[in-house]
Parts: sequence; C-alpha cells; structure tokens
Amino acid sequence: MVQSVTKVIYRPDTQSTEEFVAMVNTAEFKRWKNGDTSIPLTDVVDSFEVYHSSQGHLLRPSRQQLENVFGTSKDVDVLTTILQNGKEQPVNGFSNGLGVTNIARTNAVIDCKGKGTSGI
Repeated sequence: MVQSVTKVIYRPDTQSTEEFVAMVNTAEFKRWKNGDTSIPLTDVVDSFEVYHSSQGHLLRPSRQQLENVFGTSKDVDVLTTILQNGKEQPVNGFSNGLGVTNIARTNAVIDCKGKGTSGI
C-alpha cells in the first residue's frame, strides 16, 4: 500500500528565511497532531532525517545548525519540535512505498533464441 507523505516546514521565527523540513506519513501525523500520543514517532515520520532549505534545495543541516536553532542535535527532540510547531504542506508527486508498475511498457528486450555466446 502506498502511503501519502506530507512535508512539515518549521521556521525558527516569523522573520527567518531559514526553514527546517521533516517528511511525515499524512494519516499518522494528523492523528498524532490531534493528540493521539499512543502513536510512536517512528510511525509518524517517514524517516528520522531533518532537512534544511537553502536556496530551494533541501540539504542536511550540520549539528551546529541544529544546536543553534533547537538547542540540541538529537534527532528525536528536533523532529518533535518541528512536528509540534511546523506547518503542513502537501507534497505533490511523491509517495512512500512501492506502487504497481506496468512492466509491459518497458523497452527491455530478452533474446531467448538460444544463440549462446557463439552467435553474438
């Protein structure tokens, strides 16, 4: 089953151009955000990666950047702050998991005429 993924964007303050991003599983995040604390953080986040937005590119922040903004570089604490104080933004064209693909639409050709290596 393919899970819907949402981006949660956190800005340290309203005047900041600095953004930190976490990817979350949409359904679990909504339940967690509405107060269902029984959901483990491992089910809420897509991964324990935090990204820093720099000129439109998502990069991994340094430990020093995390320490300066969040007071810690511990991933659980940083993610919790982002999830509690960040804003949701749907991600178009991105999903987690494997979808069904149509292998008949491939350009792969399999030669099964039995020539072996001598007929090449």
